[in-house]
Amino acid sequence: MLNRRHLRVKVLQSLYAFFQSGNDDLAAGEKELLFGIEKVYDLYLYQFQLLSEVLFQAEKQLEENRNKHLPLEQDLNPNTRFIQNACLRAIADDGLLKEFCKGRKIIWTNDLDLVRKLLAHIQQQKYYLDYVDLPHTSINEDRDFVVKMIKKDLMHFELLHHFYEEKSIYWLDDWELVNKMMIKTLLGIDDDNASLVLMELFKEEEDREFARELFRRTIVSESEMDRIIAARTQNWDIERIALMDIIIMKMAITEILKFPKIPVKVSLNEYIELSKMYSTPKSKVFINGILDKLVEEFVQENKVNKLIK
Repeated sequence: MLNRRHLRVKVLQSLYAFFQSGNDDLAAGEKELLFGIEKVYDLYLYQFQLLSEVLFQAEKQLEENRNKHLPLEQDLNPNTRFIQNACLRAIADDGLLKEFCKGRKIIWTNDLDLVRKLLAHIQQQKYYLDYVDLPHTSINEDRDFVVKMIKKDLMHFELLHHFYEEKSIYWLDDWELVNKMMIKTLLGIDDDNASLVLMELFKEEEDREFARELFRRTIVSESEMDRIIAARTQNWDIERIALMDIIIMKMAITEILKFPKIPVKVSLNEYIELSKMYSTPKSKVFINGILDKLVEEFVQENKVNKLIK
């Protein structure tokens, strides 16, 4: 689920918090990093559990309508296209999702008012009305409807944003990634496979160790990185360089010098992308220029004993 770029982002965020706090407890900082990474998976599960709860609330709504004191014809014989959606059913019936949510205490029981408001909003949308008017649907059509529901409503429902913001500070930067991973997961449901197959948090187990080592080595090598950066920024007041820019450069240099299996070009490209995401345009140009010069020096001084490209 999380690739190396996502992990570098989480390390960057954790390093920023670590240095800002003035903390020197490396073990505590590392624990916080891994906790933040795990929270990404919690959000992934929360979103799938939300789809399951939306289905349950739709069923409950139909049942309440049937039990009215004076039910109408549409109450007694309602349109059941939505609650028969095979993709939503696969999510609601998935045993592994239930197990994971139970273990991580992910529930919507205390927030059903939000779920009902989301359902009411969805039921007013044209794509929903077009879907429930279909006489029959395939699994692929059911899946495509759920994907559309995520893109059009779950991703943009303001009350849901507020809910997640209050739940975890970690989720602000994870929102787009998690919804993309949800959609990618759902695209695995088709006529040949009607079951939900949840992604694992790490693509490879060594990725967890990569994040941990990058965090730890960047901190342990801080004095060395400070000297390297200071020597290359003599015309700059180091105190006036943004902390985020300093951390990006420290991470990049650490990875280039301390991670022999990662080609230099890969590291440079990754940190150039990070600078685009987290630095100003001027900072981005500054960081790229410094890193390019440093790599030239490292190669000339035989400090890099690995692939350059």
